[in-house]
Amino acid sequence: MSAKEEVNAKKQVMGIGEAKTLLGRATKLVSARGKKVVSVDLRKETLTDDEIAKLMLGPTGNLRAPTLVVGKTLLIGFDQATYQEVLQG
Repeated sequence: MSAKEEVNAKKQVMGIGEAKTLLGRATKLVSARGKKVVSVDLRKETLTDDEIAKLMLGPTGNLRAPTLVVGKTLLIGFDQATYQEVLQG
């Protein structure tokens, strides 16, 4: 994806392969699901395919929305406090 690329997940399926590609460009993964927020330092931890699926994919096997790449941080799902922290630097 380019710096400002937007993908409509309803029209383009992005599964485990695309999730791994996004992870390869990041040093930090932040996954929000409901009230639970999981942060993973990808420089220190390697995720299995099952862990990637649990943190990044929805029940259909498609990448969860919203998904943002901000610098070297990959944000999956939405948590207002986390977005404010990451987007404000």
